Amino acid sequence: MWRDRDFRRLWVGQTASQLGEHACLVVLPLFAVLTLNAGAGQLGALRAVGQAPILLLSLFAGAWVDRWQTRTLMVLTDAGRALALGAAAVAGLLGGLGLPALFVVAFAIGALSVFFDVAYQASSVRLVKRDQLVRANSALEGSRSAAQIGGPALGGALVSVLSAPIAAASSAVFFTLSFLSIRRIGRRESIPKRSERPPRVWRRIHEGLRFVARDTSLRTVCLASAAFQFFFAAVMTVYLLFLPRDLHLSGTAVGLALAATGPGALLGSLLAARLPSRFGYGTVLVSAAALGDGVFLFAPALHGTSVVTVPALLTVNFVFGTFSQLVNVTVMAVRQTVTPDGMQGRAAATINFVGMGLTPLGSLLGGFLAEVWGTRTGLLVTAAGMLLSPALMALSPLARLGRTLPAPPETPVPSA
Repeated sequence: MWRDRDFRRLWVGQTASQLGEHACLVVLPLFAVLTLNAGAGQLGALRAVGQAPILLLSLFAGAWVDRWQTRTLMVLTDAGRALALGAAAVAGLLGGLGLPALFVVAFAIGALSVFFDVAYQASSVRLVKRDQLVRANSALEGSRSAAQIGGPALGGALVSVLSAPIAAASSAVFFTLSFLSIRRIGRRESIPKRSERPPRVWRRIHEGLRFVARDTSLRTVCLASAAFQFFFAAVMTVYLLFLPRDLHLSGTAVGLALAATGPGALLGSLLAARLPSRFGYGTVLVSAAALGDGVFLFAPALHGTSVVTVPALLTVNFVFGTFSQLVNVTVMAVRQTVTPDGMQGRAAATINFVGMGLTPLGSLLGGFLAEVWGTRTGLLVTAAGMLLSPALMALSPLARLGRTLPAPPETPVPSA
């Protein structure tokens, strides 16, 4: 797999892209909180705007990905995100980067990221053999883990030490590097043959929705993912207020604390290549989700004056990163294995749509609870809500998956 130059170019590009994206996830909220003195409601709205494209565009992204070269879509989205952040950096240096501009940038980055994320998940299926998918996904998700290490730390440090425009410019550089790497992929992808009169986009979207709804494993993944993403969005909105305001952490300390998920996620990617085949996919999914989600219940007990606060935060984020990444890689292997090639993009987009479509509402809920109940109580309530995800998996046939996964259905997929 690693001898394949095109896969290495995909891996390098995806790593750089994820690094820029994770830096943005910290840069924009911290700029709003620390520089513009945004309140809980405004921060929730900012995060909701950045997540809204998941709900609005995921299904369309899936329909496009199944009909086009994923390389083309990834290159275009990298270029668009670099330009958007470059414009934000210029506006910030000129003193015009206020909340309205942050809302526009957040929406643009979110929209382009939707297309990139669906495309890179489908691209691995087109570049490697099915018996290498788990290893390929482990490598790609491992690169995302590396991005989680560097992105938040870099973004938080630059906002705190230098300025938000420079932080935005650094993310633009990473998207440019991704663009340069992915555009060098030379292999012509095998995509479904288009009919003379291709079906309308709404028909292709409906085919993806129907396929996922009829498959028990994928349907459960959708529901569990929706529960997790909704409450995780609420948790992160409260968390980004709790760390600087209740625990009195600097932007650099916040970035480093969040970056601890990265080493954990790297470990989770390595474990994902071994544990499911040893203990069973269902057992790994349920237990890892329960451990990773449950660890956030310890965060509200921390206080800023304690000498154990920062080490405890690092531990919480490390444990969360390890087990959430183990779930991510295992779920991706389940989805890709049971899905025919011609439906990969639409299946990924449908799961993103259902799973992450509620994240804007989760962010708004987090901001509301922080205002009404306070950040400490709000964090405890939203963290408890995350445990709904492993509960749904434990009560479903997904929990009974064994050490091997079923083959995709033999029913032919309609041409794109």
